[in-house]
Amino acid sequence: MKTTLRVGMIGAGAIAFNHCSGINSHPQAKVVAVADLNRRRAKTIQKKFGIDKTATQWKDIISDPDIDAVSVALPNMFHAPVAIAALKAGKHVMLDKPFAMNRHEAERIIDAAKEAGKTFMLGMNIRFMENVQRVKALTEKGELGEIYHAKAYYLRQSGAPKFGTWFCNKKLSGGGCMLDIGVHMLDSCLYLMNNWQPVSVFGSTYTKFGNRGIGEGSWGMSDKGKQVFDVDDFATALIKFKNGATVQLDASWVLLCETPKTNIELFGTKGGAAAFPTARLFKFGKKGKFDIKEPKNVKIAYPKCNRFVNWVDVILGKDKPMCTPAQALTVQKILDGIYESSKTGKEVRIR
Repeated sequence: MKTTLRVGMIGAGAIAFNHCSGINSHPQAKVVAVADLNRRRAKTIQKKFGIDKTATQWKDIISDPDIDAVSVALPNMFHAPVAIAALKAGKHVMLDKPFAMNRHEAERIIDAAKEAGKTFMLGMNIRFMENVQRVKALTEKGELGEIYHAKAYYLRQSGAPKFGTWFCNKKLSGGGCMLDIGVHMLDSCLYLMNNWQPVSVFGSTYTKFGNRGIGEGSWGMSDKGKQVFDVDDFATALIKFKNGATVQLDASWVLLCETPKTNIELFGTKGGAAAFPTARLFKFGKKGKFDIKEPKNVKIAYPKCNRFVNWVDVILGKDKPMCTPAQALTVQKILDGIYESSKTGKEVRIR
């Protein structure tokens, strides 16, 4: 293994800045090439991070023998074909969420990684946040006892991506707010519960505002095309698990709620916990008094709080992946189930 991992960035949208910064923060990794159909965006990233090469085609990145790994930040419909091609070309792969358009594509990526013998990770960055890791440390110590229910939600009042971008087009994205931000809460919730055995899901998705041109936010650098909005701007689901536990999951880009809010709340037999805005532990104290504490001096598993540092360390054989392909596949199965349930109006079994 080379002392410096040479990484190619595929996609130069807004999230690519986070990718490049995270990768370059590792002393043994550097982004050396970037590809994007939009030359201006590629040049902006190149200048910002001192990148050697630019290209307009992602194939130029994965065919470059000087590149060891690629980080992929493209519209969802390209996740599987690009990740699989890169793995077959002998590159390690970091893929931005969501995993893929569906579980079958996700399974093909996992198979390709196994066949290539390369490191594949899905970049679920919320897991790495210090407050989330603090709650994880509490659950690992058994402070909550049996976690039998959880609420996970990411609710924006008016925060849809710019209208006309790929995020709002189902053909390119596969779905809306649930795939974009709901996936974060779902993944981190299961991580905190350490429960990867869902058995069923009942979900509903709604398109009530974006299709009327209401609720556009300011984020996103993607090129605008025909103004299409045929994805969900609110979605909700109830997930059941093998051990009887349940999770209530909600996500919105646009919602007439009192305040925007994001949290993961865990309910256990010994204690409860919340992850946002800070880690908090809830217990009954003396004489049944309700006690709220912010855990201090809690040792967390990934103190760098950086998904890219973890990815590079895994490639270099220095660490274990925080997010495994099997866990990412479980999340994808649930997401598929939510959309199927919304379409059929029935509870969906997860296998």
